[in-house]
Amino acid sequence: MSALSTAGYVARRAAQKERVRILYRRALQDTLNWAVHRHLFYQDASELREKFEANKHVEDLDTIDRMIDDAEAKYNKWRHPDPYIVPWFPGGSKFCRNPLPPQVEIVFDYGKEDND
Repeated sequence: MSALSTAGYVARRAAQKERVRILYRRALQDTLNWAVHRHLFYQDASELREKFEANKHVEDLDTIDRMIDDAEAKYNKWRHPDPYIVPWFPGGSKFCRNPLPPQVEIVFDYGKEDND
């Protein structure tokens, strides 16, 4: 295997790992949107982790790409229609609710007046 093909392999694996990491985090956050109580979330989160861990041993790059594409399609299909957004984050109900007050310049002249 030449150095060029090795570099390509390493770059492709790094991109796949990043896609899997992003997919796992999004799916975990979406699981929190579907769970009504924390104890239900913990159970769903452990099931999600088991699904990801079950395919950890796969080494074929094309198979991994196909599995990631299938998982992303499944995630997009089952995404929560009304996800929770922290109120003060962009898209939240309190985001930019109160604009900043206008800048007021205060001059402290301590009673010195211009008597010109």
